[in-house]
Amino acid sequence: MSYEKLILLIFVSILVFMSLISFILFKNDKKKAIKGKNRTKEKTLLASVVFGGAVGAFFARIIFHHKTDKIYFSLTIYLSILLEALAIVILFLI
Repeated sequence: MSYEKLILLIFVSILVFMSLISFILFKNDKKKAIKGKNRTKEKTLLASVVFGGAVGAFFARIIFHHKTDKIYFSLTIYLSILLEALAIVILFLI
């Protein structure tokens, strides 16, 4: 396996891991919202998106109907997905 392909594999693995973390954070925050318990900070949710969990957050918002009316969540998620996809394409082409 070439060095470039190894970097791509590691990057994609990190994105999958962070997406899973992001999905779980959004799911747990929705549960807490329904039960009226202490919520996960929005900064934490957004950080999980920015640091590689955009795809997980995207699907969590659809499945759990969570934070769907927050425009800054939508913008952050869509921009992060775009940047992650761009990084994958660039790494793939190297």
